[in-house]
Amino acid sequence: MKTLITLLLIAILLSCSSAPRFNSKQVEKFEKRNRTFFSSNETQIDTFYNLSNSVETVVGLASFYADDFDGKMTANGEIYNMYELTAAHKTYPFNTMIRVTNLANNKTVIVRVNDRGPVPENRIIDLSLGAAIQLGMDNAGVQEVRLEIIEFGIN
Repeated sequence: MKTLITLLLIAILLSCSSAPRFNSKQVEKFEKRNRTFFSSNETQIDTFYNLSNSVETVVGLASFYADDFDGKMTANGEIYNMYELTAAHKTYPFNTMIRVTNLANNKTVIVRVNDRGPVPENRIIDLSLGAAIQLGMDNAGVQEVRLEIIEFGIN
């Protein structure tokens, strides 16, 4: 009996160790919802934040979180929307703006810190599904990224 319980616990823990994969309908829903925003605001965002002058740069592993947390409260009191461009970081102040670059494909996205995490010690940031899709990492789950801090938020 103890062996069976131990095996069940191991199976549950292993099933939780990677990010969930998302089907094409979920990705399509995100892209449809955000197509206008990205096409019209990308240049404005780059100009507004003067992305040539980052405050700090860090390289490490990123993951993302989605379904299990969608609609729940984040650490700063907002309701988590997995399709928004947000992130969880262990120490950066809320509302810190970060340019994240997927080093595997050089895709970038700008996210705002509104939550705390990630839980695994070897990761430097936990992204929303929306940010993961923009970075092309929604199928990989974990990717090496570069964080460029554009502007620190104020707690």
